[in-house]
Amino acid sequence: MFADFLTRLFQPNLDPLPDPDARLALAALLIRVGRSDGQYDVAEASRIERILTKRYDLPPDQAAALRSDAEQLESEAPDTVRFTRAIKDAVPYEHRASVIEALWDVALADGVRDHEEDSLLRLVANLLGINDRDSALARQRVENRQD
Repeated sequence: MFADFLTRLFQPNLDPLPDPDARLALAALLIRVGRSDGQYDVAEASRIERILTKRYDLPPDQAAALRSDAEQLESEAPDTVRFTRAIKDAVPYEHRASVIEALWDVALADGVRDHEEDSLLRLVANLLGINDRDSALARQRVENRQD
């Protein structure tokens, strides 16, 4: 279903993604973080929908549909390194920086800071060009909101 999208995402001279494709790619990255600890559950899926609703000003049913499409895309997407690098090349830095906070929001949705999620977030932040300090600050902001 997403073969054309993935083919375009991995073109050598990728133009910035149109908004619907960028939304889908970033939502798939949120899904990947949610699945990274092997326990993708209702809390994480709901958190992803809330993030998508707020980030893109979507009605709840459209956020749920985007999450569902992103779940399928994530399962078809290649390894995290290539997938994240393609997103980095296609998405402006200012949008990538805010994505890290959303990724931490998903990783911490179940109330547990998991080693697999931590490792994936370190990798993804690096691949997106976000330094460890900024990623840690994003994590702290999320943790403070959850208290």
